[in-house]
Amino acid sequence: MLIGERPRPQAIRSRPGAWWLAVATVCFGAFMGQLDASIVTLTYGSLRSEFRTSFAAIEWVSLAYLLTLVALLIPVGRLSDAYGRKLFYLYGFVVFTGASAACGLAPSLAALVAFRVVQAVGAAMMQANSVALVTTSAPRERMRAALGVQAAAQAVGLALGPTVGGALVSALGWRWVFWINVPVGVVALVAGHYLLPRTRSRNRVASFDWPGLVLLAVATTSLLLGVSAASGLAVPPWAVVGLFVLAVAAGWAFVRRQQRAAVPLLDLGLLRVRAVSSGLAAALCGYLVLFGPLVLVPQIVVRTGGSELLAGVVLTALPGGFALAATGAGRVLPRAVGDRARCLLGVAVCTGTLAAMLVLPVTPVWLAAQMAVLGIGLGLFTPANNTLVMSAIPANCSGTGGGLVNMTRGLGTALGVALITLQLHLTHGQGVRDRWVQSIAILLAAALVATAAAWLSPADGPRTQATSPK
Repeated sequence: MLIGERPRPQAIRSRPGAWWLAVATVCFGAFMGQLDASIVTLTYGSLRSEFRTSFAAIEWVSLAYLLTLVALLIPVGRLSDAYGRKLFYLYGFVVFTGASAACGLAPSLAALVAFRVVQAVGAAMMQANSVALVTTSAPRERMRAALGVQAAAQAVGLALGPTVGGALVSALGWRWVFWINVPVGVVALVAGHYLLPRTRSRNRVASFDWPGLVLLAVATTSLLLGVSAASGLAVPPWAVVGLFVLAVAAGWAFVRRQQRAAVPLLDLGLLRVRAVSSGLAAALCGYLVLFGPLVLVPQIVVRTGGSELLAGVVLTALPGGFALAATGAGRVLPRAVGDRARCLLGVAVCTGTLAAMLVLPVTPVWLAAQMAVLGIGLGLFTPANNTLVMSAIPANCSGTGGGLVNMTRGLGTALGVALITLQLHLTHGQGVRDRWVQSIAILLAAALVATAAAWLSPADGPRTQATSPK
């Protein structure tokens, strides 16, 4: 059926480790999402040459995707809670895969940007449900491990993006950066049809909050455009200020709308739960710390005489350490170390590493070691923090909760890239060491905020939901 969720075959459903098959399927989307996020930047040079346009225009290939994705994560999560998370996840793959093929065939830059918007719609349908599908599929006692595997899949996609993107662009051309998504998407679609469980707990809606969607889209779009403009986009200062004012005004109007709407897009009661609000604040800062070095390290390595290839190798240590900790921490740390303790341990490692970066030498060997340890700290923190957030959200709101988590990730990603880009732009005439220290100070401040948020998070509690996926 095209509008219903089919159950898994009995042979799959009755397997003792069937939930791992569901988690593995979700990892396809997690991998593809981060691979696409890091791979597209490798096409900028080829796109400028083919379409004979400016760098500012080419930036919209990434910017249009990010704006659409962040604006849609919560609304799509809300609809998924009502009509089925598996259904939206699979259709997300259909849209994402079809749009990827269209991007590879784009005859102009305008068409490419339009197809990227459609691709982001599919990505939102997948990402809003990825965390929810993991948390509703895995047993309570294995949720952290399952979210760790999903986070590791994201880290691997992030790590492979520059390498795969560079190889594809060099050997086959920029269009293959998008076409590579097609075979992976087809495999994931078939796997999801048979391996993902149906939605057993739903949150039906009598109507959809369209005014709330518009206000949320205006708020997030204005905020991200303002941040991008402040970090060097060719926009006059008065327009940057106007974008931030519009973001605040639309955000305030969205909150007021949600308080008064009969069927709100976002139940603000979720944000009043301390585990959710503190966890989202910590996640925002954690992703800022993760993505800031992706801009900073290549600039520093190249300025100190290294090659772009060397910068890529050094930077790979960050997602590599992240993936190692996200998947292996459960085997090293005692079970008595709960999620809150792991969060605190992870942010402590991040804070200590960033503090050490202020005084340690800025050489490729030292940078690789620092990136690896920073990645380990983030790999300890992220799955445990996501577990705390999702454990505090009722099962029938898992899609909305997953949308919140992923929207926070998108905002943290944008802030990490934009703040470091702005810092490098403002300190253009200074020495390498000064630019490095000032940029690391920004990341250290974010890590300290994440530490405070993790400290304010309540002790581990029981999961709100208790359902058995079929």
